[in-house]
Amino acid sequence: MIFRLNPSSGIPLYLQLMEQVKHAVETGALGEGDQLPTIRSMAEELVMNPNTVVRAYRELEREGVIELRHGSGAFLKASSESRARVIRKAQMAMESMIERLLHQGLTEDELRRVFANELAKAEEKRVVAAGTERTR
Repeated sequence: MIFRLNPSSGIPLYLQLMEQVKHAVETGALGEGDQLPTIRSMAEELVMNPNTVVRAYRELEREGVIELRHGSGAFLKASSESRARVIRKAQMAMESMIERLLHQGLTEDELRRVFANELAKAEEKRVVAAGTERTR
């Protein structure tokens, strides 16, 4: 598995590595139970500090993407693959919707604003619902 990072992008390297691992899961390049390269080999391959790889792996573990097994390495969790399927379905639905809306004349900026607005409303509803359940 080859990952490519861009040190001059302004995005921290550990975040770039995390996103590339997630993308590999989403596209099926990595699947349930697959082992990621060791911290040392990943750091050598990407010419980076091993602590940066450790940070990326720990964050991926915290997000439930991988499981760190002491002495054995980092492995993709089973839930990652099912999550990847959900993400692929979402991508297909979004692609279809975007094509229809662009065909109806909306611009990319208008689509971004609509999406951001709807996402904010959904988050607000989720927060309100979570608060309501706590008071019960």
